[in-house]
Amino acid sequence: MADILITHSYHLGYDPKQLRKMQPYAPIGTLYAASALRQAGISVAVFDTMLDEPSAAFVAMLEAQQPRIVVVYEDDFNFLSKMCLTRMREVAWEIARLAHARDVVAIVHGSDSTDNPALFLEKGFDYVLCGEAEETLTQLCSAVLAGAPTPLVDGLVQSGTSGRPVHSPRQLAKNPQWSQLPLPSRDLIDLEPYRKAWIDAHGYFSMNMVSSRGCPYRCNWCAKPISGNKFHLRPASAVAEEMAVLKKAGAEHIWFGDDVFALNQHWVEEFATEVSRRDACVPFKVQSRADLMTESAVKHLKAAGCAEVWMGVESGAQSVLNAMDKGLSLPAVVVACRRLQDAGIRACFFLQFGYPGEGRDELQDTIEFVRANRPDDIGISFSYPLPGTAFYEKVRTQLGSKRNWSDSGDLCIMFNAAYTTTFYRAVREALHAEVDSWSEMASSVTMARVDDLWATVNALEPECRDPDALQDFDEVLTAASSSLVQIESFVPARAALA
Repeated sequence: MADILITHSYHLGYDPKQLRKMQPYAPIGTLYAASALRQAGISVAVFDTMLDEPSAAFVAMLEAQQPRIVVVYEDDFNFLSKMCLTRMREVAWEIARLAHARDVVAIVHGSDSTDNPALFLEKGFDYVLCGEAEETLTQLCSAVLAGAPTPLVDGLVQSGTSGRPVHSPRQLAKNPQWSQLPLPSRDLIDLEPYRKAWIDAHGYFSMNMVSSRGCPYRCNWCAKPISGNKFHLRPASAVAEEMAVLKKAGAEHIWFGDDVFALNQHWVEEFATEVSRRDACVPFKVQSRADLMTESAVKHLKAAGCAEVWMGVESGAQSVLNAMDKGLSLPAVVVACRRLQDAGIRACFFLQFGYPGEGRDELQDTIEFVRANRPDDIGISFSYPLPGTAFYEKVRTQLGSKRNWSDSGDLCIMFNAAYTTTFYRAVREALHAEVDSWSEMASSVTMARVDDLWATVNALEPECRDPDALQDFDEVLTAASSSLVQIESFVPARAALA
């Protein structure tokens, strides 16, 4: 039995889009928190909700472990947790209810609870921990287990005598020593279901790890409730050593969950050297920025085993990137894409539809930019206003009762964008199909399907547009086109499919 039962709220079975993809990864952030507790001499058990049903199975775990504290510690390194999905929120609340039914103290940490601490206290949690919370979690748990008064740690929120939330003087905890923590406690979960899921669906086993935490860039739509603009980088030797450990454990592929990989160019070179020294090379994918893909960085990424780089391109219209405070030029994306592909590394684009000021012209620019540069894959999301961002403040008065997506496939527009959700979903499906067709045999059937999808887009465009939307955002994007007049058709030329 353990003093603390730590868990998280993401369950793959509650997210149809991710269930279809079947790419489950262990909750690294949760396992780092478990490592911090163990380092302090506290006994810990982990209930992993990723593949286990989170109600009945959690009850069984509670009965088996008889913990004194239950901690819902979300995986800060998984974009699905950062999306603050309502289905995850409901799972967390159910865990708090089950804990309280057994008089067990309940603690929560994560992006959603940091944004909405009062709501999570109301739903049964005794404490909310905000920010980089591994150290403050250890301090709080130590005090609770010892029967000592609640310590005034940074980032702590609890209910006061009036029932209102009481915050610590410093509302976000910082943990600059995160990079010195022991490796995530993967031994506390069963990795075999992950292995089976990956092999059954894809024919290989992919595992996850991180080399850094946080991002110093200031894109105005990006929510950073945990680390803000801080950036912590682990030593290259430690990251290479962990790769060697995962390779020995049977990993045939690695996903680095960093917000931005290769920020430090010297580190990338050192990392490649350390990987080679340990014979730790395993194909891996990362998320990064196009302007970080220098000749040197690409060379060393390739040497270390990098097979795929996902770049936050967002839009093919420079005016939209400028409005986002992206700090990125489209020529840099062109160079990075060519440089990666020439090195044999897949170059992939993250795109975003619906940002204020993006009209038909700008959306067409994005489509043409994708066609011109031929990325190996694309991922398309819609602009999603999350608390704490400048974007959220711009559209806050337009938001209704629905302010969060229910799951990762929800993808609905919740503010006054140039088009409706239906239209953006149609463009998303058509552009995905077109990009997919480039890696397939360009049969007449494939080409006809892509043409049909673009025909649907063109049919929807007049009825789904909001002619007043751009005028509402003149102060956001003064350089944007204010017209939504018919221009060339979205339907691709046959040459685009060749």
